[in-house]
Amino acid sequence: MSSASTNRRRSLLAVAGVSVAALALAGCTASTGGDTAGGTLTIGTTEQVTSLDPAGSYDNGSFAVMNQVYPFLMNSPYGSPDVEPDIAESAEFTSPTEYTVKLKPGLKFANGNDLTASDVKFTFDRQTAIADENGPSSLLYNLESTEAVDDTTVVFHLLSENDQIFPQILSSPVGPIVDEDVFSADSVTSDDDIVKGNAFAGQYVITSYDFNNLISYKANADYEGLLGAAKTDTVNVKYYTDASNLKLDVQEGNIDVANRTLSATDIEDLRGNDKVKVVDGPGGEIRYLVFNFNTMPFGATTPEADPAKALAVRQAIADLIDRDAISEDVYKGTFTPLYSYVPEGLTGANEALKGLYGDGNGAPDADKAASRLEAAGVTTPLPISIQYVAERYGPSSSDEYAIIKENLEESGLFTVDLQSTEWVQYSKDRTADLYPAYQLGWFPDYSDADNYLTPFFLTENFLANHYDNPEVNDLILEQAVTVDPAAREALIGEIQDKVAADLSTIPYMQGAQVAVTGADVEGTEDTLDASFKFRYAALSKG
Repeated sequence: MSSASTNRRRSLLAVAGVSVAALALAGCTASTGGDTAGGTLTIGTTEQVTSLDPAGSYDNGSFAVMNQVYPFLMNSPYGSPDVEPDIAESAEFTSPTEYTVKLKPGLKFANGNDLTASDVKFTFDRQTAIADENGPSSLLYNLESTEAVDDTTVVFHLLSENDQIFPQILSSPVGPIVDEDVFSADSVTSDDDIVKGNAFAGQYVITSYDFNNLISYKANADYEGLLGAAKTDTVNVKYYTDASNLKLDVQEGNIDVANRTLSATDIEDLRGNDKVKVVDGPGGEIRYLVFNFNTMPFGATTPEADPAKALAVRQAIADLIDRDAISEDVYKGTFTPLYSYVPEGLTGANEALKGLYGDGNGAPDADKAASRLEAAGVTTPLPISIQYVAERYGPSSSDEYAIIKENLEESGLFTVDLQSTEWVQYSKDRTADLYPAYQLGWFPDYSDADNYLTPFFLTENFLANHYDNPEVNDLILEQAVTVDPAAREALIGEIQDKVAADLSTIPYMQGAQVAVTGADVEGTEDTLDASFKFRYAALSKG
């Protein structure tokens, strides 16, 4: 997304803004820095890092690192999805379009640099200036400007009044506060420069960094935020490309924690192993299929461009996906069928897709798919390319997409060219219009329905799939500033209904959080919570 497109989105927001009663969110916390309990933990994961720069990545693997090492103005305490001031003393609306944050005095980065309101302004200014296509700047759709009033006072000037989401956004991937003396103002800063600059002020600092192989952390005794001192002094995080090796190492005691992503079969097997503990947490993760509206069959830039035919293709695929088979045969119930855009359990969730596609009750319907394609004049079998990424979303992705390929081809309506690419390349290719249809997973930035709508379906969105429905765009902006809970819930339902008719994406699975630990590891339940942030500082060995 370019700065020009950011301005256009802001103009749309200004038009869509509504006047409602003022919201205030204020808090005060004492300094919580201090000594840690010592010790060492080793954590394993298959989730890859894209970038340590908060402006250059918008993925769970990168955000997992950021949650350990960067400070936030707002954060969620252990066990809660609700945000409170973190390195701030207070945060509140001082006018309908001004959100004022007061920092704790005397804050410093680990390199000794002062952490002031100037760094906060720099952090958000660079997000909107860089607007990296793989970054989270789209979350700042309601931010007009950031003002550093003095060393400890920051005022966020918002385009629309009473933004119900903004405090949560300050705790999201766009919110890590960075050191203006280390980070570039107008380009993504390299991982090596960040680590060399020791530009950290979270619960941990990075002491050794081998990209997607091994990261070593040491507790930051000067952390002054909401979450308190780390319970373990040293944490090593080992990155795996093969989940079977991750499983082997945790069951053999070579690592202390396996967190994202083991196969469902491996998790089922480990539940019967007395040497480990399998810990389940509340789920917000979803799996979905994305369509590129330009390059999919009959897409806008293809020689045979035809919007009606392209819609029929998306609808037919939605008719054919067998969610129950994926849930039961691939994920052993750790993922369950999902029929809408906001997952079950969050306010405003509905099942908009269930009645529109398949047999109307959640099962596939090949006859309905065939009728749609025939009515649109689509010749079958239609070739389509679908991309997925195995190491990103776990080894079960291969089986997951084998079922989807089988669903489509057994109908006789499609021939599927199924391919897999490593995540680092995948994240570049998907935004370069190289994939007509492709897999993504979503692990929420914050636990509100908005986070399943704003990043995906605004005109300028993280998917960069050329979906553009101005009515949906305006409804998303409206729900974010609607104070009345019932009215906001109704808007969230209406948005899901409209997107379900357009089928920018097809969500089909919702999963729980699962971590596997050694029998002597404590604290996993504290951090595997509805904030969806896995904080290493809560973990220790008994």
